[in-house]
Amino acid sequence: MAQSSAEKMRNWSGPAVLSFGFRPFFLLGALWAALAMMMWIVMLSGGPVLPTRFDPISWHAHEFLFGYLGAIMAGFLLTAVPNWTGRLPVVGWQLGGLAAIWLVGRIVVMTSALMPAVLVAVVDLFFPLVLGAVILREIVAGKNWRNLVVLAMLAVFALANGLFHWNAAQGEVAAHGTGLRLGLAMALMMVSVIGGRVVPSFTRNWLVKAGSDARPAPPMQRFDKATLLVTLAGLLIWVVWPGRPVTGIILLIIAILQTARLIRWKGLHTKAEPLVWVLHAGYAFVPIGALAVGVSILFPQLLGMAAAQHIWMAGAIGLMTLGVMTRATLGHTGQNLHAGPATIGIYLAIIGSVAMRLSASALPDMAMPLYGLSAVFWITAFGGFAVVYGPLLMRPKPARV
Repeated sequence: MAQSSAEKMRNWSGPAVLSFGFRPFFLLGALWAALAMMMWIVMLSGGPVLPTRFDPISWHAHEFLFGYLGAIMAGFLLTAVPNWTGRLPVVGWQLGGLAAIWLVGRIVVMTSALMPAVLVAVVDLFFPLVLGAVILREIVAGKNWRNLVVLAMLAVFALANGLFHWNAAQGEVAAHGTGLRLGLAMALMMVSVIGGRVVPSFTRNWLVKAGSDARPAPPMQRFDKATLLVTLAGLLIWVVWPGRPVTGIILLIIAILQTARLIRWKGLHTKAEPLVWVLHAGYAFVPIGALAVGVSILFPQLLGMAAAQHIWMAGAIGLMTLGVMTRATLGHTGQNLHAGPATIGIYLAIIGSVAMRLSASALPDMAMPLYGLSAVFWITAFGGFAVVYGPLLMRPKPARV
């Protein structure tokens, strides 16, 4: 007799952290985001440098974009795909094996100066390739063809990681290379595509429950599709020609379209529930980042490219992933879908981290203290997630009475 997802998870008698995809990857991802930032600040302050083939800036960028985000993507997809396909989730030691592959990748990249560059790239890329194979198997078996677009973005994201390794092997500062931009572009497209599904859906559900007459625009209308196509084209142009004035203009157009898309989701009506408004706030960093990167291209004397990209990386990706992680953890562990003071503090800490990083660009004489403060906020956010949500991720879901 076929098992349901719930039955398969209940029949798993091992550690609870391996009973669903979000559990190990959200916890490991949060811990790594905090730990990697600690190591980065030590290096930035003149302390010991890791034995990695990447320069310190490139290692810092790689381990957030491809390390941390790779884990969160895995946690999200391994949790969402069973809902999309009606198939059973990956649990138990298979799930533990995937998490171990990810962890080995982090260790190998961190110590990559001690081994051949090709070996480092192969080990690091093994995780997204295995994850992609698992997701493809589930989509094909469940005949859930519309979500092949998510798999395609994951494949390009893995390609970007490979390009990042290639850029570094050529002696370039990989954090300024094509691989980083392509990986960031695909991450933003995932936020735009998946966020375009979950943000209006969760918003509508909350507004109905709250008795509000406001309703977000239904997802994936013509305007949404047009915005996504323009965003994809514009980001790919930025990947190839990052410094051209026409690229800056296109990014400003993206900022306008994405802002209009966000306004249609009625986020201003959700101020009473942080679990909902955080998704709107996280998504808002997509158009804000497009505006900032566009300005940095057209008027480089006003804003540096590195600071502008941090709006996308720390703001859009950091806040959006934390919003999804907190909500998914509460929902899948049987808790009330409400953000308490600690969760609100996590959200505000990420916003504070982005604000301090931008302030460092605007106030170069105060750059080092502001970098440090930005790091403290960052570590507080992700360390706070591990402290507050780690116990929920580690223990079984309470049985229904």
